[in-house]
This record gives sequence, C-alpha cells and structure tokens, in this order.
Amino acid sequence: MKITTIMQFILGLIVCNGHVIICGSLYGNETDQLSLLEFKDAITLDPKQSLMSWNDSTHSCSWEGVHCRMKNPYRVTSLNLTNRGLVGQISPSLGNLTFLKHLLLPTNGFTGTIPPSLGHLHRLQNLYLSNNTLQGTIPSLANCSNLKALWLDRNQLVGRIPADLPPYLQVLQLPVNNLTGTIPASLANITVLNQFNVAFNNIEGNIPNEIAKLPALHILNVGSNQLTGMFQQAILNLSTLVTLNLGPNHLSGEVPSNLGNSLPSLQNFALANNFFHGKIPSSLINASQIHIFDISKNNFTGSVLPSIGKLSELTWLNLEFNKLQARNKQDWEFMNSLTNCTKLNAFSVEGNHLEGQIPSSLSNLSIQLQHLYLGRNQLEGGFPSGIANLPNMIVLGMNSNRFTGTIPQWLGAFKNLQILGLADNIFTGFIPSSLSNLSQLAYLLLDSNQFVGNIPPSFGKLQNLEILNMSSNNLHGLVPMEIFRIPTLREIYLSFNNFDGQLPTDIGNAKQLTNLELSTNRLSGDIPSTLGECASLEDIKLDWNVFSGSIPTSLSKISSLKVLSVSHNNITGSIPVSLGNLQYLEQLDLSFNHLEGEVPKEGIFKNVTALRIEGNHGLCGGALQLHLMACSVMPSNSRNHKLFAVLKVLIPIACMVSLAMVVLLLLFWRGRHKRKSMSSPSLDRSLPKVSFSDIARATEGFSTSSIIGRGRYGTVYQGKLFQDGSYVAIKVFNLETRGAPNSFIAECNVLRNVRHRNLVPILTACSSIDSNGNDFKALVYEFMPRGDLHGLLYSTQDYESSLDLIYITVAQRLSIVVDIADALEYLHHNNQGTIVHCDMKPSNILLDDNMTAHVGDFGLARFVVDSTVSSSNDSYSASSIAINGTIGYVAPECATGGHISTASDVYSFGIVLFEIFLRKRPTDDMFKDGLNIVKFVEMNFPARISEIIEPEVLQDQPEFPEKTLVAVKENDLDCVSSVLNIGLRCTKSYPNERPNMQEVAAGLHGIKEAYLRGY
Repeated sequence: MKITTIMQFILGLIVCNGHVIICGSLYGNETDQLSLLEFKDAITLDPKQSLMSWNDSTHSCSWEGVHCRMKNPYRVTSLNLTNRGLVGQISPSLGNLTFLKHLLLPTNGFTGTIPPSLGHLHRLQNLYLSNNTLQGTIPSLANCSNLKALWLDRNQLVGRIPADLPPYLQVLQLPVNNLTGTIPASLANITVLNQFNVAFNNIEGNIPNEIAKLPALHILNVGSNQLTGMFQQAILNLSTLVTLNLGPNHLSGEVPSNLGNSLPSLQNFALANNFFHGKIPSSLINASQIHIFDISKNNFTGSVLPSIGKLSELTWLNLEFNKLQARNKQDWEFMNSLTNCTKLNAFSVEGNHLEGQIPSSLSNLSIQLQHLYLGRNQLEGGFPSGIANLPNMIVLGMNSNRFTGTIPQWLGAFKNLQILGLADNIFTGFIPSSLSNLSQLAYLLLDSNQFVGNIPPSFGKLQNLEILNMSSNNLHGLVPMEIFRIPTLREIYLSFNNFDGQLPTDIGNAKQLTNLELSTNRLSGDIPSTLGECASLEDIKLDWNVFSGSIPTSLSKISSLKVLSVSHNNITGSIPVSLGNLQYLEQLDLSFNHLEGEVPKEGIFKNVTALRIEGNHGLCGGALQLHLMACSVMPSNSRNHKLFAVLKVLIPIACMVSLAMVVLLLLFWRGRHKRKSMSSPSLDRSLPKVSFSDIARATEGFSTSSIIGRGRYGTVYQGKLFQDGSYVAIKVFNLETRGAPNSFIAECNVLRNVRHRNLVPILTACSSIDSNGNDFKALVYEFMPRGDLHGLLYSTQDYESSLDLIYITVAQRLSIVVDIADALEYLHHNNQGTIVHCDMKPSNILLDDNMTAHVGDFGLARFVVDSTVSSSNDSYSASSIAINGTIGYVAPECATGGHISTASDVYSFGIVLFEIFLRKRPTDDMFKDGLNIVKFVEMNFPARISEIIEPEVLQDQPEFPEKTLVAVKENDLDCVSSVLNIGLRCTKSYPNERPNMQEVAAGLHGIKEAYLRGY
C-alpha cells in the first residue's frame, strides 16, 4: 500500500509549462479527461502519433497539445494540435471542456461538421479550425461571449454568415469556403472588429452601409465573391483601414475621388477584376503607406498617375488589363516618377493602350524589380536597353507588342530569369545563344516573330526549362537533340517554321513531355519509335511535314495520349490496331498519307467524328459510317494476280506522268509571270489590272505607316491605287509563310463566286513578280473606314479629353449581328455552292461608314460545288488547308483538326455574338480551369445577364430620349436576352444540335424588328 501511495504521488508531479507542479491526482477532473478521450476515439488516422501519450498512464494535463490552468481544479484551458495530420471528426465532447479558452486544430484532415456544442464554451477566446475539410454550416457561437478570434478559413463550409456573432470578436476569418447569402448588417454590432475576411466564397449583394460603424476595422477582404453594385461609400468612414480588397467581384461605377484622403493608413489596396471605370483617383497618392496597389482587370481610363512615385513604399503595382493610355511624353511621366519607388518588386501595365517607345527612365527603376509585364500594348522600337539595369528580373513579359530588331546577347546574364515572354512581336535575327546561360529559365516564349537561323544546341543546358515555344517564325535546320535531354521539359511548340531533317531518337528522353507540336515544317524520315517512351504525352501534332515510313506501334504505349495528328505526310503501311487501346484518345488524324489495309474497329476507330483518314486510298473496312470498301481476300487465280501486279506498276507510272505534266504547266505559268504582270486567273478578267509597281507605289514602298492590319498569311495596307483617289485596302501575301499561296487561291475562288451587301467587295487581284523576281500576290478590297469589329470593340477614342472604349448602342450591336448572320446565310444557303468561312472572328468583320458589317478574309474558306450541300449537318474536309480557325472561336469538333461544316461557322458566329454584347474576348484570362465564354453565359442565363454583359449596353440610349429609363432598360434587356439565347443555341457542343444560319438569321431579324417596335 505504501508503494502504491508513493507511485500516485510521483505521478502527480508532472511538468506543466516548464515548472514542476502538482496538477492533481491521477483520477481528478474526470470530465475533461473523458471528453478528450472521446475526441481521440473520433480520430481515424494519427500519422505523427500525436495522441500516443493520451492514455491512463499519465495525467491528461501532460498529454501532447493539452494545457491546464495552474491551480486546483486543474481544468483544460487549451487544446493545440496544429498541423498534426489528424483525420476524423471533431467530437462534440469538446463542448464539455467548460474552462477551454483556446481550441487550435488548424491544418489537419478533420471532416464532418463543426459541433454546435462548441457554442457552449463561454470562456473560449480563440477558435482555429483553418485548413481542414469541414462541411455544413457555421453553428451559432453567440454564447461564446469572450470569443476574440474565429478562424474557419480553407474548409468547405456552406450557408450564410451567422447574424448572431459574439459581441467582442476582433478577428473573423472565413475565406476559401462555399458560403452564400449576404454580409449581415448585424456585423456592425461588433464594434471591436479588427479583421473581416470572407474572400473566395459566393457572397452576393454589396457591403452593408452599417460597416461604417466599425471604427477599429483594419482588414476588409471581400475579394473573389459575387458582390454587385457600386463602390460602397461607407468604406470611406473606416479611417483605420490598412487592407482593402474588393476584387474579383462584379462591382462597377467610379471609385470615389477622395479615397486616398479618407483612408490614409492604407497599405494593401486591391480592386482587381471588377467593372470599375473612370480615372484612377489622384488622392490615392496621399495614402503614402501603400505597398500593394492592384487595380488590374477593370476599365480604368486616362493616364497612370504622374506622381505615383510618391508612394515610395510600393512593392507591387498591378495596372494590367485596363484602358490606361500613354501616347506622349506627358502620359509617360509616371515612369520617371516610379524611379522613386526603391522597393518596387513587381510592376505590370500589360493589356493597356501604351504606345510608342518605352522611356529611358525604365533603366532607373528599382534594382529590386523582379517581375515586369509590358505585354499586349502597342509598344514599339528595339529591345528596351534599360532592362539591362534590372539584373534581378525573374519574369519579363513583352509579348503582343510591335517590338523590332534583335534580342541582345546581354539578356543571357540575367541569372534569375524564369519566364521570358517575347511572343507576337516583330523581332528578327538569330536567337542569341547566350540565352542558354539562363539556368533558372522555365518558360521561353518566342513564338510569332520573324526569327531566323537554328535553335542553338546549347539550349540543352536549360535544365529547368518546362515550356519552349518558338512556333510561327522562320527557323530552320535540325531540331536539336539536346533539348530532348532536358528533364523538366513539358511542352514543345515548334510549328510553322522550316525545320528539316529527321526528328532525333533522343526524343525518348523527354519523359515529362505532355505537348509536342511540330506541324507545318519540313521534317522527314521515320517518326522515331522512341517517341513511345514519352509516357506523359497528351498531344502530338506532326502534320504537314514529309515524314515517311510507318506509324510506330510504340505510340500505343502512351496511355495518356489524347490527340495524335500525323496528317499530310508520306506515311505508309497499315494503321496499328493497338492505337484502338488508347482509352483517352479523343482526336486521331491520319488523313492524306499513303496508308493501306484494314481500318481497325475498336476504341477511337468506333467514333468516326473523332477520326480523320481521308486521302489514304489504300484503306478499307472499318466502321460502316466511314463508307470504305470492304476488305476482300486477294483472289487466288493467276489472272487476278497478274491484274493486281499490272495495276501496282501502272498506277505509280500514271501518277508520275500526271505529276510531270503539272510541273511543266507550273514552269510555263511561272515563265509567263516573269515576262509580265497579270491579274489573278481566279477572278473575272474584266476586273482592272494592277501590277506590283502599282501596289508598291500605292503603299509608299510598303511603308509601315501604311499598314492597317496583319493576318496569318500577310499584311494589309491602305493606299490610293486608282485614278479616283479613293483609298483601298491591299492585302499582300507573305508567300514564304506555309499555306499563304493556298490561302490566296482560296480567296480568289470564293470571291469570284459571291456578291452580297454584307461581304467585303473585291476590286481586283495581282499575281505577279516583285522587283527581285520573286512571286508576288495581292488582293485589293474596297476600303472600310471604320476598320474591323475587333478594333471597334477594343480600341478607344477621346471624349472630352478622357480615354474610353468607343460607345456602341444596343441597336448598333444588334445590326452588326444581323449583318453577319445575313452574310453567313448567303454563304451557306443561297449561293451556287456551299461556302464555309472557317475563320469567323471580329478581326475578319469590317465596318463601313454606316456601321454596316461586311465579312471578309476567305483564306481558309471551304467551297463545295454541289449546291445541295447546305445543311448545317453536312460536313466535309479539304486537303489544302491545315488550320481550321482561330483559338477561342473554333468549334469543338474541329479544334484539333476534325471535320469542318457549316455548323462550325454557326458555332464561331455564336462566340462572336457573345463577344459583341459582353465586350470580352473568348481568350480572356478569366476563362480558365474549364470555364469558357459559353459556360460563362450559360451559368448566368437568364437571371444574371445584366451582370455579365458590358455595363454600357444598358445605359441611357441617346437615340430614344422620349422613353423613360426603366422602359428603355427593359426593352434592351429583353432584346439582349433573346440574342444571347440564340448564341447559346449556336454554341451547342454537338453540330447536329445547332440551328442552321437560315434559322439564325430569321430569328435575329425578328428580334431586331421587335426591339425597334419597342421604341
């Protein structure tokens, strides 16, 4: 008995908070211990063995994560099991720990609901349940009268924000959940509230006016919700505010001009991804402590604040995707001012209206600058030399501008550079080999320029490279084997160049490769069987090359493969049956090769809409829908054997003779061209004849000042060609671009057969030779003074010295849509043959002085002579064109080279329709992670269309002043709703679900008539 008593006494001596004290007998305070053991029983996984000490051999106050108060009775006051990896449910038994002040269970794997019993803990001060997978609603915690901090972020909670929150709450953190409803006005009763964060939920409405009653509020974060309305003026009463984040939401209107005066303590200011417009308030300069300034993806106009450098604490300045302008030295003054921001780490003006050359003051920006985004403007000149003084750059984005000249060698000295984006400019010359010194480089984006030469083999040293994009240049030579030895490489895009030779067998080393696009080059030889060792590949595009040999059976080992295109090559042999085993394969294009034998019938070969095999005359069998001849056994009698043998000889001879005749005709034709200029034979001979010299003179020697547009296959100039002195548009084809000659022929063939008020009128054509003896081809169109629809939607014009998008009324938008529909109806149904445009997008729709729309650019058009082929369900393909439209507008069935049909045009028309009324590109950055413009409209139709269309669509209509504002908006909204409904029908996933253009045009005419009658 004495030994037992001594042992109980010793066990009663334990270490609490670093001091040896008596916490009570082993069997004292059983309620808390039993409650904790019930909590342990609800845990299904304890990977770190954090609860191993929770047993009867030690007192509960010594268990891991448990703390008790320092006097008898020794009750549990704190339970802290942060980041223990615990999985299970939170036991309601914790509600029995009536002395509990701190419950900290963040960063675990707790599931189920938050026990309502926690609402009984009236001593509770801190409740941290962040970063779990808790579900259900937030229980009432009104009786937790001492609760000061509530952290429930990064869970899966639903329902509304409770209206009966504890009265002394200082911190309310609810971001990254699925909460709905509105922000309760009762929040204003918590006068000591310091932080309110409900970002990344589905909260609607607006911030309540009552928020002005929160004098201690430092953090207000309501970003990434569904808030609507104007900037809430009540926010201006929160003079202590340090962080204000209102984006992304659906807020609109102008930002109060006195914002900076009212909120002088601001440090973090974010309005990103809303619909705010007007100028940036100059008063923000008075909030001198701002270090994060983000107003990106709005509609702000005017120039950047010229004195923005007074915000000397700035570390992050994000102005991207607005309508800010810089056209002269005064507009660019902000760049000089920014040199005072010595802590600036990131700066973006991407997607604005900055023009001309970048000021030399760029070189004086903070040496700490690591992120610089200048893309999607109208910047020009050579590579900015001032960047050389910013050696700590991690990201440099200059894409989609008009930069010219060469890339400097010194760029290779930027040892920290991870992303280099120079795509879609006019850079020329060789790609500097010094870029191979950028050892941290992950993204190298040089596509859509005019680079020449080879890819430096030294690029194999870029051992962190993930994406290499050099497509659409003039590169040539071999694809270097060294790049396939880069272990991190995921995506390679080298299409539309002049690469030749064989694809190296080293490609099998690229184990992480998911995308390989080498289309439209001159690659030859066999497709390497080692390609099958790239087990992560999802997209392989080798079309429009001169590959020979057979399709490697090793490709069937790539289980992740989704797209395989090897069309327009010289591939022979049979189709590997094993390709049918690829269960994720969605698109298979083997067309226009020399394949023979039986077409397999399993897997992808069952889905004829995902399969293209036309142009292979030796194929037979397969699915019945392919309509191929049955594969018969070779006849055994000698006569048939001899006949077969003779045919095998005669057919190639006949092909060679035919080819020789074609070559002779071409040589004869080129000889005549060298003797004199002549009009295109594809057009009516009665058209006026023009020569190369005529066009050179009209374009002032093809001066850049005469350029009014650039396309895939050439450049469009403005000039005076005829004696009447009127302007014309001259499209000069770049014949070195693969597909340009075919594009010229396609346009000639279409334009000689069509006449319609909503098609761009052709005046003449020129097929000649230039001053150097090279082929020259051009088309001359009637000049459209208002430019293209893309320019109308996204260009700006001055209105009383304030820059803004050009205002377009509902009536004008509706008329444009009707004009386009009429043009497509004519092409599809009322001509001698069916014509599919294949590239419907705003830049191919031109506007005259009366805002009448004209469809143009038929370089990708498909023509069918049989006039009976006019249904939207009819599909066909053509061998002369490889690209089936523009990303964002192309129909799903032909996005990866599938069948083209009139239904494809209908889909593209639907996308253009959405763009006209939303004033939002289908390639907008918001459309990602599975969301596209079609789904975006579907999600908001019809209840919330007023929130997604361009706000200016429903503003006062100046042409109908006699109507009340309410009547005008109702009529406008009804009209827009009906139009968007037609757009949704046009963009159905499957071609046979879409209406034809006769139905579409009739519907839109009816809507237009009803709309005008409403006034």
